[in-house]
Amino acid sequence: MEWKKYVLTTTTEAVELVSGVLMENGIDSFEIEDNKQISKEEKEAMYIDILPELTDDGIARIIFYMDMDVDKETEKSVIEGIKNGIEDLRMFVDVGEASIIESTTDELEWINKWKEFFKPFSVDDILIRPTWENVDNEKDYKMVIKIDPGTAFGTGLHETTQLCIRQLRKYITSDTNLLDVGCGSGILSIIGRKLGAKNVFGIDIDEAAVIASNENADENEVNDNIKFISGNIIDDKNVKDEVGYECYDIVVANILADVIMPLSKVIAPHMKVGGLFITSGIINTKEEQVKATIEANESFKILEITRQNDWVSITAERIK
Repeated sequence: MEWKKYVLTTTTEAVELVSGVLMENGIDSFEIEDNKQISKEEKEAMYIDILPELTDDGIARIIFYMDMDVDKETEKSVIEGIKNGIEDLRMFVDVGEASIIESTTDELEWINKWKEFFKPFSVDDILIRPTWENVDNEKDYKMVIKIDPGTAFGTGLHETTQLCIRQLRKYITSDTNLLDVGCGSGILSIIGRKLGAKNVFGIDIDEAAVIASNENADENEVNDNIKFISGNIIDDKNVKDEVGYECYDIVVANILADVIMPLSKVIAPHMKVGGLFITSGIINTKEEQVKATIEANESFKILEITRQNDWVSITAERIK
């Protein structure tokens, strides 16, 4: 299916106001491209540990689409509404050239293009593959996990996820109650359940992650004794209460250093004494900082530190 693609060029200063104009004209889904450095809050919400070095040139491009079948009058009305709305903004903000360039694109190009970069891979004898691909030697693996990340974070290819998988494999038993903080696509929750964990509870601040995790659990036929919710366990009392206290044998958190540190200060009450806190998403330049934060919590004793390339996983035990 073909779509009409529009690229609206404006300024980074005006991008939020221009986005509002698009929404007022019925365009509620669009992409923003710019070189503006993201904020600390955006960094944490996106689970990014290393920020790219960006030089803001003041230019932003907003990309949006319309169905090729939309009638000419509707298309004209929408585009004119957008142009008029942007012109009204000129007296308040520099909107730049405010040009709109039209082209056509195939649906697969902008909805499924990312799938080209998610290929089957293995972690020891565990195969992780996209739901849309088959692997000829699948039977040679002890475990096969099928994942469709959707718009959620996490395909499992990253070293941090692989570090967590190996630690889960090492410590999970048939009596394990597992908590997955920052579950993303649900890959660690699903593998935990497949490894024999009795109960699995996954949590993520992104509602899209909950949707993807539930769908992937169904795809892997582990939808019993597994639950996913959206929320922030660090500072939301209602979420803390729903997750439960003194009940987890293992907590796994594959997020990023700047979230693991505050999490390590509040997660112990949710764990059993003797329970394990498996963390990753830690770039090696922040290893000592994360290690010091965990060691400062009298509830924890660090048992093990494992590494893969530039990434670090720290496993700690709740001792009291």
